[in-house]
Amino acid sequence: MTPDSGLRSSGVRYWLVLALIGVIGGFLSGMFGVGGGIVMVPLLVGLARMDQRRAAATSLVAIVPASAVGATTYFLNGHVDLVAAGFIVIGAVVGAIIGTRLLRRIPLVWLRWMFIGLLVVVAARLLLVAPVRGDAIDLTWYVAVGYIVLGLFMGIASGLFGIGGGVIAVPGLIALFGASDLIAKGTSLLVMLPTGIVGTVSNIRGRLVNLRAGLVVGVAATLVSAPGVTLALILPPRLSGILFAGLLILAVVQLSIKAVRAQRAPKPAAS
Repeated sequence: MTPDSGLRSSGVRYWLVLALIGVIGGFLSGMFGVGGGIVMVPLLVGLARMDQRRAAATSLVAIVPASAVGATTYFLNGHVDLVAAGFIVIGAVVGAIIGTRLLRRIPLVWLRWMFIGLLVVVAARLLLVAPVRGDAIDLTWYVAVGYIVLGLFMGIASGLFGIGGGVIAVPGLIALFGASDLIAKGTSLLVMLPTGIVGTVSNIRGRLVNLRAGLVVGVAATLVSAPGVTLALILPPRLSGILFAGLLILAVVQLSIKAVRAQRAPKPAAS
């Protein structure tokens, strides 16, 4: 299978669609600390006509530059826990390798519904639990182990779904470790850099990713990531959580409709 298989390029319009996807994903990346793939993947499936597998791989390319800008902006505003990020990265890098290998093996129909299930869980978590603006977490040995385990799950989600892993890290840091929502977002974006790079390298080796398409989405995302962070600093944490949950619910509805249609579509006759 070639890197471009599954894509339906149509000249300038196709690249403009990719840039638009990057703008939407990049802004939300900065605003919610999630890498943007949670939105980019459904848009790549729906607008760019990629299958779920290739959309996840392309999104992971785009997440790297957008996360770099977002993490830098949060850091300059004092909302990154470098110690926590260091421990989370240990698990995340290993998890990203596992996730990208699973991406090449899991059937597309399973991949679709697993991704939808992940979105439902995260949306419910955001609606039920209000984040707080607190301080960084005191480091103990069991907190350090917890960070590594959180990173492992984050990395697997990143490699498997192309979402950067922020939908795991941000709720996890808030709910399990009591982190401020802003520190959780900034730390999550910082961890996404090595995670996204490792996952992308693995996907390139597996010939799953169109690098040009991913870079177009990534450059567009980078341009609007910092304004997204600025809005995150202004919004009350409860409102931010509700807005993000609403966005996830819309993505769930869209992807569920497409998944049902794909399963009902007639299969080609065997030759």
